[in-house]
Amino acid sequence: MGKKGPMPNFKTIDDYINSQPNEAQSVLQELRRIIKEAAPEATEVLNYKVPSFTLVADGKRDQQIMIAGYAKFVSLYIFPTTMEAFSDQLKAYKQGKGSVQFPLNKPLPKDLIIKMVKSRKEALLKAN
Repeated sequence: MGKKGPMPNFKTIDDYINSQPNEAQSVLQELRRIIKEAAPEATEVLNYKVPSFTLVADGKRDQQIMIAGYAKFVSLYIFPTTMEAFSDQLKAYKQGKGSVQFPLNKPLPKDLIIKMVKSRKEALLKAN
């Protein structure tokens, strides 16, 4: 069962990650590194109380990708159109409309995550 009560307000992404269980912390840090490798200029912010990465300057929520930790997985909130574009490669993972869950007990698909982040960034740049 999850934590009860309101989600705390974190001051930094590190505060958020450090509040997670140890296994989730390491996977979140790895996911963060992968995102920064794919988009080194991304700005880290907290949005909806979770770590977010703005892919374009002053990007609104739909121009960000987010990550969150849970008891058995981490989620990458990348955007519905990106999820659709990579649907064949994401079949092995539980998904939401614009998110994918990566189990804590399996390696992150680094190459796939990099491709998705770069694809989302390219789509945003084309739209502007």
